Amino acid sequence: MARGSSGRSSLSRHLAILDAFDVDAAFLTLSQIARRSGIPISTAHRLVAELEEHRFIERLDDRTFRLGVRLWELAARTPGALGLREVALPHMQQIHAAVRQHTQLGVLSGSEVLFVERLSMKDAVVNATLVGGRLALHASSSGIVLLAHASLDAQEAYLGSELERFTASTPQDPAGLRLLLAKARHDGFVVADGYIHVDARGIAVPVHGPEGAVVAAIAVVVPNDETDPASIIAILHKAAERISAELRTAYLSPDDPGAEPGGGFRSLVHSSTKSMEYLVSSRALGRR
Repeated sequence: MARGSSGRSSLSRHLAILDAFDVDAAFLTLSQIARRSGIPISTAHRLVAELEEHRFIERLDDRTFRLGVRLWELAARTPGALGLREVALPHMQQIHAAVRQHTQLGVLSGSEVLFVERLSMKDAVVNATLVGGRLALHASSSGIVLLAHASLDAQEAYLGSELERFTASTPQDPAGLRLLLAKARHDGFVVADGYIHVDARGIAVPVHGPEGAVVAAIAVVVPNDETDPASIIAILHKAAERISAELRTAYLSPDDPGAEPGGGFRSLVHSSTKSMEYLVSSRALGRR
């Protein structure tokens, strides 16, 4: 791949432009993009034009830019996080109806937990989660669940890094965190009291994928009080078991006796039986 004078590949520079955007920097001028990406403005101008041509970036009337829907369109074709979200969402809605606080779905992304879906209420307790946002693994119930089921090398690498403290309750001691991770694996859940905000309690359980590995954490954020979390943990476990079962079914071979209609669409879409049958037939007829 061609490399610029800085030694960075063309792909890495395009990705740096896209990475300049964030949940708190959704609209950027060309100068801001250049500054945040560390790319000279003349080069940034050319790269932004190329990304705009392919609809990865959109130019607005006020001369700012935002990420384009083309990125979402491509992401929606993967059976990864968005396919997981499709399967999990109906069960998250049931959790949310019962708990009436915050319900969220997170996946491991590097050294952070990335949230791919969340449901909330206007009068719910404070919560720092955003869809597409990230939190430190050690500071969130979802992150601790995911780190507990990561490889030992990944755990040690994380525990050897600088661990940010958000409140006096945020776990930072590596030895204490190892015990916390072991407890999470043994118990099958995590209760994180005031790790990010003193008023909030995170409760999370693991979601297993088709091969049995943990692929996500489903969690709620509720008031940090003296309430026994057992009933919420039971609700989360029930939902996680159902999501895991549906993920196993979604990835069955179409020839498997237990496979449901939908073929390759089953890992992307959670819809009615008639809809799944139509998607397969329309694809066969060349309509998609």
